[in-house]
Amino acid sequence: MRYEDLKIGMSCSMSKSFSSDEVEAFSKLSMDINPLHLDAGYAEKSMFGKRIVHGFLTASLFSAIIGTKLPGEGSIYLKQGMSFLRPVFHDQWVTATVTVKELFPEKHRVLLETICKDESGLVLITGTALVKLP
Repeated sequence: MRYEDLKIGMSCSMSKSFSSDEVEAFSKLSMDINPLHLDAGYAEKSMFGKRIVHGFLTASLFSAIIGTKLPGEGSIYLKQGMSFLRPVFHDQWVTATVTVKELFPEKHRVLLETICKDESGLVLITGTALVKLP
């Protein structure tokens, strides 16, 4: 998408669940081997009661949207702020949404709202991203 085509309020969403195999693969790639993500016995004794998905694996949906859909190809991440409000569990469906909040035409930058919700609409992650377009 060209910068000129962006409008405040435009949004795009992507839904996904993360399997235990995907969580394990991310754990190897990121070197985050926290047992909360991998060890069912350990996680059962935690405040969550079961294994959780890495927050950054869930948040990678924002990157997928920004790099492929809104704004899309050629987008360069400059900044991302996030608050992780609730856990995401293995095989739980989530929907990430990116919404155009502000445009900065002089530098071809866009401020995006990033939000991830579960199937019931509970907010799991919220934040903003600053992106530059070619």
